[in-house]
Amino acid sequence: GMSSPRGRFARFAKVRRKPDANQGDIEKALRRCGASVLDLSGVGGGCPDLLVGFRRQFVLFEVKDGDKCPSKQKLPDAQVSWHKQWAGFPVFVVTSAAHAVVTLGQIE
Repeated sequence: GMSSPRGRFARFAKVRRKPDANQGDIEKALRRCGASVLDLSGVGGGCPDLLVGFRRQFVLFEVKDGDKCPSKQKLPDAQVSWHKQWAGFPVFVVTSAAHAVVTLGQIE
C-alpha cells in the first residue's frame, strides 16, 4: 500500500536542522529594529539560518547558541564550505539577540 503522508514527512523532517534555542529571540529582536527576517533554517546543506533585509540590503545570519560551549558553536564543515562558495550577501555568525542587533547596526 501507499505510505501515509505523515510517514513521508517524518522521513523528510529528519533532514531539517532544529533551529538553535535562541533563534526565536534573535528574530524578534531584529524585527523590532525594523528588519525583515526570513527563516531559512529548514533549507539545510549548510545554508545559514536567517535571511535578513535591512536598510535596502540583505545579509545572512548563522545562529549559534552562545550558551553552548565553544566547540558546540563551531561551524560544521557543510556550513564552512557553504560560506566559502557563497558569492552573494555576507554571512554573519550571531550568538544572541544583543549580538544580532549590534551586527545589524553595522550594516551601512
